[in-house]
Amino acid sequence: MNELLRYLKDFEYLIYIIIGGFTAWHIRKFFLAWEELRAAAFGLEKESAQMRLNRSAALLVVLLFLGTAEFGLVSFIIPSIPGVNPLPTATLDLLASPTTTIAPVDETAVSAVQETPLPGTAIVQAGCVPEELMITYPENNTTVSGIIEIEGTVNIPDFGFYKFEISSPNSGTWLTIQAGDAPKNDENIGFWDTTQLEPGNYSLRLVVIDNQGVPKEPCAVDLYVEMMDE
Repeated sequence: MNELLRYLKDFEYLIYIIIGGFTAWHIRKFFLAWEELRAAAFGLEKESAQMRLNRSAALLVVLLFLGTAEFGLVSFIIPSIPGVNPLPTATLDLLASPTTTIAPVDETAVSAVQETPLPGTAIVQAGCVPEELMITYPENNTTVSGIIEIEGTVNIPDFGFYKFEISSPNSGTWLTIQAGDAPKNDENIGFWDTTQLEPGNYSLRLVVIDNQGVPKEPCAVDLYVEMMDE
């Protein structure tokens, strides 16, 4: 059923064009039959013209019904049925994110990073909402290494899916590293393998998208990635 409704929505304008073409054709046939009926002098001619007139009128009524039904389905019925408009999932465009290496900013001592907030911390932290959108581990302005287990909460109204992105501060480039399609409440929400990155300062942000495909303001933390001891 959802496939049929999705077809009606995807080809809405083509359906209108087809219905409009048939309607114009049968309107012409209707008026031709009307003229023939008025000009007919014998009973058989009038009967034949009347049948064509009735047939054209009936088909015009059917076409009007089909056009009205298509408009009603697409405008009112289909938007209220879950599943007809599929959302992008974590396995689609998210996996097509650029794979180029992100260049870190100049390295600094770990202690300096922990004592001085990174640029932009006040802005990215503004998107974190307790019990809705939070990264509880790792904490902001801490040092990480290896494979990190990310913990937090992703549970907004009209939830769609969420994804993690990383960036070096002020670079303006965000790289998707993982995504999920189920709400989470103060638990593991993903992993981040930092072994492929150069040591330096990075931002990790959690982006959630609702079931209408609209992203919310992200929740982010600033971290220092250090090389693991061999």
